[in-house]
Amino acid sequence: MTESVLIADDHPLFRQALALAVGRVLPEARIIEAGTLAAAARAASDAAVLRLILLDLKMPGAVGYSGIALLHAEQPDVPILVVSSAEGAAAAEEARAFGAIGFLPKDSALEAIEAAISGALHGRSRVPPREDNDVANVRNTVADLTPMQLKVLLAVLDGQLNKQIAYSLHISEATVKAHMTAIMRKLDVSNRTQAALVARSLGLDLRH
Repeated sequence: MTESVLIADDHPLFRQALALAVGRVLPEARIIEAGTLAAAARAASDAAVLRLILLDLKMPGAVGYSGIALLHAEQPDVPILVVSSAEGAAAAEEARAFGAIGFLPKDSALEAIEAAISGALHGRSRVPPREDNDVANVRNTVADLTPMQLKVLLAVLDGQLNKQIAYSLHISEATVKAHMTAIMRKLDVSNRTQAALVARSLGLDLRH
């Protein structure tokens, strides 16, 4: 079965540039393109032999590092390489903390992107700096939420009520409540406000 690479970015021309880089490293790979986080999540869920995900942090539907967390939940064994205009060393560290194998700025030379793609495919990643164990544990917990739990949590961050979340995600209010119970248990908090505060503290509420 043909291997595939998912390119998630809302700019068609940049997707083409990334597809060119992928083609030089994996000539036989099937390229899957997505312009929104929702489309990327569907593609990641449906892909049979997905080798790599190239992801922009700033795309429709993404809040902070939620794109990484959601796609990592959909395909935990597939490396995610972030190629984004988010600035600063902190963005790279946060990206890896949420499950990305690496981070490249969008203005990187094509050769650098190719090298990063090759490295990601071979499992090479810079080790993120050490951080407070409690913070690291919570980050890992957020990264390990199921795709639906992450969608519910992001809806809570958006200020939606259970009824609104149920409607937008096509599930029942009872299911929303069940997901919130699981989320609060995993995050070790007692209510949705505390869950939102934890998520915000980890960057899920910051637009990059």
